Amino acid sequence: MTPMTFAGFGLYAPKEQRPSHALDPIFGQANGWTEQQFGIATRGVAGPDETTSMMGAEAARRALAMAGWQASDLDVLIGACGVMEQPIPGTSVLIQAALGLGKSGIWAFDVNQTCLSFVTALDVVAMGLESGRFRRALIVSSDIASAGLDWDNPPSAAIFGDGAAAVCIEAGTDTAGPGLLARGFETYGDGKDLATLRSGGTRIRITDGFEALTEGARFHMDPFGIFKAAARSLPVLIDRVLGEAGLTRETVDLIIPHQASAPGLEHVRRLMGGDPARVVDIFNTHGNQIAASLPTALVEAQAAGRLGAGRTVLMLGTAAGISAAAMVVRT
Repeated sequence: MTPMTFAGFGLYAPKEQRPSHALDPIFGQANGWTEQQFGIATRGVAGPDETTSMMGAEAARRALAMAGWQASDLDVLIGACGVMEQPIPGTSVLIQAALGLGKSGIWAFDVNQTCLSFVTALDVVAMGLESGRFRRALIVSSDIASAGLDWDNPPSAAIFGDGAAAVCIEAGTDTAGPGLLARGFETYGDGKDLATLRSGGTRIRITDGFEALTEGARFHMDPFGIFKAAARSLPVLIDRVLGEAGLTRETVDLIIPHQASAPGLEHVRRLMGGDPARVVDIFNTHGNQIAASLPTALVEAQAAGRLGAGRTVLMLGTAAGISAAAMVVRT
C-alpha cells in the first residue's frame, strides 16, 4: 500500500460543446441518428487557440488552486496525454512553461500509454513517493481527439471529444488512510494494429509525400477487435488486482472506467455486477477523450461528492497496443 492523497482536481472543457445533431448531416443521416447510434449527446471540440498544452495548463491551475499549492511546490509534473502536441519537446515541458515554471528546474516528463496514460503516470508517481523522490506531484492529461478523426468512419469519428484533466497527488504517512492499494498492467502486442495513428513519428516521413502524411494523421480503430481484446484480458486482471486489495467486484465502492464507448461502459456494468450506479459514466456528455477520459471521470466523481473518505475506487480500462490496466485506490 502506498499512502497518498488526491489533494487537488482540475478540468478544462473546450469553449465549443458540439451536439451530436450537428454531426448527422456530416454522416448523411437524419436528425438524431448519431446520438441514437452511439449514445453521445455532446462533446467538447477544441478551437485553434485551445492547444493541448493550453488546456492542460488551465486544468493544472485549477487543480493547484484546489490543493492550495503554488506551482513551485511541485517535485514533478507528468504529462499523461494520449496524443502529444508535438514530438519534441514533450507536452509536459510546454505545460511547465505555460504555468510560468520554465526557469524552475522542476522535473517534467511525459508518460504515454494512450487511453491509460493517467493510471500509468499515477503508478510512476506512486513509485516516486515510495522511494522518497517525490512529495508532491501533478499529473496532467490533455487530448484533442478531433485533430485526427476520419469523418468517413462514423463509428470512430462520432464518439470522441476533447478536454483536459489534472490531479495533484501528495505523499501520505498513514497506511490505514488514503492510498494506492493495488495495481496491475498488461500489454498484448498482437493487437498493435487495432488502433493506430501513424504520422508524427519516424514511421511516415516527409519524403513519403503529403498524401501519406495526411492519411497517417487520421486515427484508425477496429472497435469490435478492441472490445474482444478487452473482454479477454480485463476480467482476470480486475479480479487479481481487487484480490490484492482485499476486495471483490461486489465490495469495491466505486468503479471509474476509461470512457471508451457506450457499449464498453455497459459491458463494465455487466462485468462488475451489483448496483450499476457504482460505475461512473460521463460518456454521454464528454465522449471518449483518450487519456483525458479516465481522469475527467475521476474529477467529475469528486465534484459530485463520490470520493468520500475511506471509499475504495477501481480505475480500469484498455488502450491501444492492446494494453489493459486496473488500479485500486482508497480515498
